[in-house]
Amino acid sequence: MCIYEIPMSKTVNKLYKHNAAIYKVILFLITAFAIVYLFPKGGQFKYEFTKGKPWQYDNLYAPFDFAIDKTEDEINEEIKLIEVTSKLYFLYNKNIVKEVKEAYQLRTSLLQVNDSLNGYDLETIAAQGSAIIDSIYTKGFIEATSLGIVSDKNTLIALKVDNSVQDVIYNNLLDSKGIFELIKNSLGDQPYNYSQNINLTILSEVIKPNVSYDNEFTQKVIDEYVNEISLTRGKVSFGELIILKGDIVEGKKLAILYSLKGLSESILWTSANYYWIVLGYTMLVSLALLMLLLFLHKYRNEIFENNTKVTFIFFNVSFMILIQTIVIKFNSNYLYVVPLSILPIILKAFFDARLGLFTHVLTVLLLGFIVPDSFEFIYLHIIAGIVTILTVSELHKRANLFISIGQITLIYMITYLSFSIIKEGNASQINWEYLMMFGANGLLSFLSVFFIYAYEKIFGLVSDVTLLELSSTNTKLLKELNEKAPGTFQHSMQVANLAEAAANEIGANSMLVRTGALYHDIGKILNPMYFIENQSTGVNPHNDLSPTDSAKIITDHVIKGIELAKQNRLPDRIIDFIRTHHGTSLVYYFYVKEKEKSPEEEVVIEKFQYKGPIPFSKETAILMICDAAEAASKSLQQPTAQSIDNLIDKIVEKQKLDNQFINSDITFSEIEKIKKVIKRKLMNIYHVRVEYPD
Repeated sequence: MCIYEIPMSKTVNKLYKHNAAIYKVILFLITAFAIVYLFPKGGQFKYEFTKGKPWQYDNLYAPFDFAIDKTEDEINEEIKLIEVTSKLYFLYNKNIVKEVKEAYQLRTSLLQVNDSLNGYDLETIAAQGSAIIDSIYTKGFIEATSLGIVSDKNTLIALKVDNSVQDVIYNNLLDSKGIFELIKNSLGDQPYNYSQNINLTILSEVIKPNVSYDNEFTQKVIDEYVNEISLTRGKVSFGELIILKGDIVEGKKLAILYSLKGLSESILWTSANYYWIVLGYTMLVSLALLMLLLFLHKYRNEIFENNTKVTFIFFNVSFMILIQTIVIKFNSNYLYVVPLSILPIILKAFFDARLGLFTHVLTVLLLGFIVPDSFEFIYLHIIAGIVTILTVSELHKRANLFISIGQITLIYMITYLSFSIIKEGNASQINWEYLMMFGANGLLSFLSVFFIYAYEKIFGLVSDVTLLELSSTNTKLLKELNEKAPGTFQHSMQVANLAEAAANEIGANSMLVRTGALYHDIGKILNPMYFIENQSTGVNPHNDLSPTDSAKIITDHVIKGIELAKQNRLPDRIIDFIRTHHGTSLVYYFYVKEKEKSPEEEVVIEKFQYKGPIPFSKETAILMICDAAEAASKSLQQPTAQSIDNLIDKIVEKQKLDNQFINSDITFSEIEKIKKVIKRKLMNIYHVRVEYPD
């Protein structure tokens, strides 16, 4: 039993020790396979060509016999021609003719009941009316809803009578006006007598249309003709010259190349080659993701070490590829509606411009495998990504975002117009629908604001927009700090100014460190009078406490600050500044007092220490230095350049000796720069003023 426990324990310890690396490997594999799965499956043609550009390769000969596919425009033209020239089918309804005749006979038979025929023969009246009905339905009476179907009235149409079809001139069919004219002519031009009036009345009531447009059958015939359209025109034989090196790719040569490309890819994508092609895709995708991880490891190690941030970046890359592949599968014509510029906007908002551009370029390169006209797509989106990085700044200012997205959209349009002119040789063939798509792309780019907000909640990240909101002194916590601990509030403001200047000097996140500085001492809200900066009356409540109790109150402001921050839902990145601004340093004043009070007893140093952790980023290290420097500078009786210089050197050296910076990835050179900024700023604060006369 004991023999196996030790190896098992070692294995678990190793797994636990390397859990971050194991997580990254799993994330890498899941992302790579997900992207490969999303890719439309198909082989890749080994030649790249673009309409209007020279053929870059050697002379190309047909590797096998193949037919030349018609272009989509050619097929659409043939379909339009069929729709224009195809006969229209109308339905002749014999049942209506029968119904009309029966109704007419019924009406005339009722005349026998009437005693006053004024001497007219009923048979004569009926014969006259029946002749008119036969005359009408020999031609056909078209219903009103079927009028206007044919633009040219002399067009030949197909009239379906039972199971037979006969061609008639559309103009021969009668409409309501034509019926009235026929009846009028049949009854004669003389003033109507009694029998004529009777016939006119009865016929106007019983005559009904019997010819209607048969849209369903007409469309069925058109569809049959469309299905018979040949999708090819001509043939290329094995060994036949397709294009010479240096020839311009256009016209028939372009059509032949597209045909060869389509057939080659379909031949390539067979069950035998399936796994090889998937392997190729997997290797290429893995290579791109590996480059992203290596970039993070070499240039953004603080992000690389944070699995949440790595997951966030990989998720955004996968999400953009997912949206783009869905659009391609749905309709590749809407390729440019997808706002890929959202990716660099989001990454710049949370991280920095360099990482945003690098990730965007890799994502566009991956999408280049699956989009039509890959060179155009890659060029256009990389240019747009560069413009995004250069123009999008200060997202908290809405006008800036509008202006930036407007510029991005304009670049999209200009680049597309340039490609169109190169391809077509003029501007007459520009597809203006694409410009509308770029406009839609720009509008959708505003979703970046929504995504930034959502990602802050999901991944616990903080953007500059949120930092700006939190740094406002009108927030609930800062207003409460100002009211209950005004001295601490002023101290926090001074520290924020120092920290912001220091961060700018070494290229750290100045907005983040300023916001963290404003909140670092909010724990003092609960016991403000126990901190010297708030003791305006001169009464010190620590005089009535033991050094141990005083030290506990002082150190507890960190714990209470964390609790207040969580209650008010401050982001974790801001809470980190509260946790680390004293690190594991010592409350030295009360520690010395305790030693003086009990010189013979051994003092437990942990009771006088902050619980930590020590700073683990450049920003938290900056705050620790600035906080200690600003607080200590208040103790100077006569602040001079020399005394300030000595004080800052002493404070920072003490922090170094206490190993407060070993986890913060800050260099000695950067610490020296921070010291210079603090000294300069404090000198400006404590400069000697000219004494004014009484």
